Amino acid sequence: MIDDDEPRSFASPACFLHEIDPVYAGLADPPDMAAWADIKRWRTSERQRLIAGRLAIPVEVRTAAGEAIAARVLAEIGDVEGRVVSAYWPFRGEPDLRPLMEEIVRLGGRTALPVVLDKGLPLEFHSWQAGQPLTRGVWGIPVPAEKRSCIPDVVIAPVVGFDHGCYRLGYGGGFFDRTLAAMQARPKVIGVSYGAAKLSTIHPQKHDIPMDLVVTEAGTARR
Repeated sequence: MIDDDEPRSFASPACFLHEIDPVYAGLADPPDMAAWADIKRWRTSERQRLIAGRLAIPVEVRTAAGEAIAARVLAEIGDVEGRVVSAYWPFRGEPDLRPLMEEIVRLGGRTALPVVLDKGLPLEFHSWQAGQPLTRGVWGIPVPAEKRSCIPDVVIAPVVGFDHGCYRLGYGGGFFDRTLAAMQARPKVIGVSYGAAKLSTIHPQKHDIPMDLVVTEAGTARR
């Protein structure tokens, strides 16, 4: 298991990718670049604050929150038999949903992990379940050792922050928005976070794509 508090090097680490202009990242150009610069600075500050806050949560509290989140997510998905659910490998204090992935497989579903290819490119989803080999991907995050691309029916996306419109504050690289924009058929998108990460707004821009709902240990927020 990696130290999820220390991102590994690959080009620019995720927490610095917010410096990339959205046009360079392949996203829509905000109408007012001066306003966008202010929003980027604000997002950077909030991102740092929220990540520091969740890393300060005691491990046992995070574990209990993760279990509560997993139960709510499974209820939201419903029958998983024959469906592909993409989750994630926990990073920097994110809720650990690996036990949920095992439960989904037990119930007849399939699981996958997202794979970062490079800056400016959408994510890929590769089939994986507990016990299968992993290798280190971008920033040292484990990814499936065997590349078996798949199209998920449900995407579980960790968020750094979120608002009442279910817009997501992530690490700033634009991977999530770019991936959803590139998919021919949109999957059900479930954000997961701790309740303390809710913001009044993330100041969404044209390139931001909202999630269908956000699940926390305290409840579920819907658009």
